[in-house]
Amino acid sequence: MKDKFLLRMENVSKDFYGNTVLKNVNLNVKPGEIVGLVGENGAGKSTLMKIIFGSSEIYETGGYNGKIIFAGEEVNFRSSFDALQAGIGMVHQEFVLIPGYSATENILLNTEPTRPNILAEVFDERVNTLDWPEMKKRAKEAIGLLEVDLDPDMLVKEMPVGHRQFTEIAREINRESTKLLIMDEPTAVLTESEADVVLKVIKKIASMGIAVIFISHRLKEILTVCDYIVVLRDGEIQKELRPAETNEREIAEYMVGKDLGEKSGVNREKREFNETILKIENLWVDMPGEQVNGISLEVKKGEILGIGGLTGQGKLGIANGIMGLYPAEGRVIFKGEELPLNNTREILNRGLAFVSEDRRGIGLLLDQPLNWNIAFTAMQVKGEYLKNYLGGLIKWRDDEAISQLAREYIERLNIKCFSERQYARELSGGNQQKVCLAKAFALNPEVLFVSEPTRGIDIGAKKLVLDTLRLYNREYGTTIIITSSELEELRTISDRIAIINEGKIAGILPPTADRVEFGLLMLGKMETGEGVLNE
Repeated sequence: MKDKFLLRMENVSKDFYGNTVLKNVNLNVKPGEIVGLVGENGAGKSTLMKIIFGSSEIYETGGYNGKIIFAGEEVNFRSSFDALQAGIGMVHQEFVLIPGYSATENILLNTEPTRPNILAEVFDERVNTLDWPEMKKRAKEAIGLLEVDLDPDMLVKEMPVGHRQFTEIAREINRESTKLLIMDEPTAVLTESEADVVLKVIKKIASMGIAVIFISHRLKEILTVCDYIVVLRDGEIQKELRPAETNEREIAEYMVGKDLGEKSGVNREKREFNETILKIENLWVDMPGEQVNGISLEVKKGEILGIGGLTGQGKLGIANGIMGLYPAEGRVIFKGEELPLNNTREILNRGLAFVSEDRRGIGLLLDQPLNWNIAFTAMQVKGEYLKNYLGGLIKWRDDEAISQLAREYIERLNIKCFSERQYARELSGGNQQKVCLAKAFALNPEVLFVSEPTRGIDIGAKKLVLDTLRLYNREYGTTIIITSSELEELRTISDRIAIINEGKIAGILPPTADRVEFGLLMLGKMETGEGVLNE
């Protein structure tokens, strides 16, 4: 009997170095069916799609357990090329396009029609000439299915964001062998009208017999277009729902789980803050994948403000924009004076500091010792830990002062190392993060931005990092703005939590608010209610 399912995943599990991210997932998809996949950050959606699409990352980390049957045959793809040949396509959340190529060239990439020439008779078909008229024809046919005004000759680098997404989709539907199309947040960067076009395209693709797995944080879209909905949480399927039998609130409840109430680690301390130390007005930040679209926000002196939201919604862009790492516009007023945007050095001089989410790329000098790492920014920006000679004409680093500073923070933050001269690269992830904190604390900032402070570190190290932030806030009065993808992390430490959706503030809640309320804000449901501030 022929299998009625195009895709069957049986008891699929995956762990990364002992950390389980998928647990016995069973997923069935029929030809022409649209399956919505939802879940908050870290639920396992991306890992599941990487397994289906044969990502090399999966096999470089030990593969997966379980069985995948596609088109009636058990498969074990070793690369994305294997998946493409079998008939699985993917529209990635981050564009996989060649900027210097036209829409036509990107749509037909690796499937270009060719014509023989004289050289091919001497050598082989690899020197055939590209059949440009046929390429144009096929590109226009794929674009025609989208029903959008997309110039096939326009270079990708000159396209608006929406047209780049349409180019990605056109490339996948151009492949005649495609049987299953994975669409990872295809509407995240689109306007409402552009998103409506994509939803129509998804339905058209399904009507052609192609199955679609549609990942989106926009539950309205999921409910509108999907045949059924799979909710993933903590690496496990929590529920399969039919759109006609559910609603956005129920989906959000399954996504975030039940609140643990008094037993949870939620911060229940109510502190009063009256003085505004930082005022953000109409802030726009051009950070790829984390665009900020006109945020206004007040931060109180001495508080810990949490900033949360789903991946790619703009939460990381706020700190990166204010600290000058990406182009920003708007006004940021610190203690009554306007800060000069796009000027990192001046921002640091004024008394703000930043612990980046990219600790290895931005936060650390990996091939330098800890003492150099901890003192470096204070030396560069404030001229501290330097000896002056000839009236300041010659400056030389004060090695003893630098080592003393490092030893102080190694002891204070319990950084596990042999000595202050050990290289940063040799430390564990948790200890590297504490070095980043020490580097920021050495500036004695009044306001400290911390982005994803516990990403990639173990549970014990997470607690130490959060306890350190809490300690500095309580003992030194440092105002802390912490950005995290982990809601529970924010709820344990924050006095207030602002949720970002589509580059704007969806609402601000106390940490004691119900998890479902946070989930709804993350999904763009700006419902009014106690403790919610709608921007």
